[in-house]
Amino acid sequence: MKTGSIKKMNKNFKKNVLVIDDEAVVCMSIQRILSAKDFNVETEQSARPGIEKALTNKFDIILIDLKMPEIDGLEVLNVLKNSGVTSELVMITGHSTVKTAVEAIKNGAVDYISKPFSPDELLITVQKIFERSAFIRENLSLKNKLGSYDSADEIIGKSRQMRMVYSVVKKVSQTDGTVLITGRSGTGKELIARTIHKLSPRQNFPFMVCDCCSLSVHLLESELFGHVKGAFTGAIVNKQGLFEAAHKGTLFLDEIANISQETQGKLLRAIESHRIKRVGDHQEHQFDIRLVAATNRDLSDLVREGSFREDLLYRLNVVPVNLPSLCERKEDIPELTAWFLRYFCRRHQKNISGFSPEVIRLFNNYPWPGNVRELKNIIERIVILHDVATVEPCHLPREFHQEFLFEEKYDLPSDWEAFKQMKNKIRESAVDNLEKKFLLKALDANRGNVSKASKYVGMQRTNFHSLLRKHGIT
Repeated sequence: MKTGSIKKMNKNFKKNVLVIDDEAVVCMSIQRILSAKDFNVETEQSARPGIEKALTNKFDIILIDLKMPEIDGLEVLNVLKNSGVTSELVMITGHSTVKTAVEAIKNGAVDYISKPFSPDELLITVQKIFERSAFIRENLSLKNKLGSYDSADEIIGKSRQMRMVYSVVKKVSQTDGTVLITGRSGTGKELIARTIHKLSPRQNFPFMVCDCCSLSVHLLESELFGHVKGAFTGAIVNKQGLFEAAHKGTLFLDEIANISQETQGKLLRAIESHRIKRVGDHQEHQFDIRLVAATNRDLSDLVREGSFREDLLYRLNVVPVNLPSLCERKEDIPELTAWFLRYFCRRHQKNISGFSPEVIRLFNNYPWPGNVRELKNIIERIVILHDVATVEPCHLPREFHQEFLFEEKYDLPSDWEAFKQMKNKIRESAVDNLEKKFLLKALDANRGNVSKASKYVGMQRTNFHSLLRKHGIT
């Protein structure tokens, strides 16, 4: 970890450290090392005054010596934890007392550092704890602003990829910059768009959504720009489009890659001029919106193919946000599963406590072609269908243990010819399963781009497409 990285943290977070250690040389050494890196360090060489200072709750991190003559570090730790102090508590220990320090961690300490320690060891430990604490507080602040604790649609995850997403969302939400959200289906693109809106100054105005792949060309233009009476068959009244309906708010265009070239030109003009014409109208109407677009395809590839306008891509891709697939952030799966389980248990009035270790293993090994949406739906299905204390592998859908299904599907035959036929069926089933996993892995490695995936594995694009159709992969 780079020692300078802590300077990138939010300036609203304090960098205050308290050291409680009866050795003056240790206190002076820690103060000298941390002060050089912009920490505010206070020291106490006696436990009781140290506890009094700690109870002010103004310190981010408190370093506590495990062995002190008056009150030992474990007792100081217990006093502070029972008093509701929110500081991160770190034990300072000698090599002979590491076992006791590990016990302190079980009682609430976040880490320990052994004496003698080098300046780098101290800095790495303190910076790691401070950055973790800052991230947790920032994430809690984000959740409080969103007010969505009772929603299944919550941004969950502490992986590196999701921390990068949080950082961009926080910065862009305070501006009117156009955002392009990319990622596989089910990764939460609309959720990110709603979050940007909720954190923005436009949060009290409309958030309008248009699914660009669900409407024909003429209906999509009518949906976006509106129409006047008599513009086409069925246009019996004037209709306001989403650009006008979202005035002062946010307009989210989902699956933007699916709009026609003609509509792309009209969309580009609207973005540049902040004016639209309703279908069949000659009068222009001005609008003031924040535009967010999303796609699960690579628009740069579509530009090269000639099916997407390059100038429109530049207009949309002012601030890019790329959402990782669930396979790219598997360390978030335990937290996601726990969150969805709590939510759906409350919603359906069930009392399931958690998942067995084998279930978590199966979750981690599964390719998740439907990403977070698939995980969410599977957990709701489990909660609805099962009244159990703990979710076991037998409660999961069959695709999670495909390799064992032949034992359930086939009874051993009594003659050799029938057995050979059974072997062929099992072999075909196993190959099909491996083939499907192979395709999904190639797609995951190339963000769902079929052209890139086929080149990646050394196949012709038409053959790759044929296999996708065979296995029902869209």
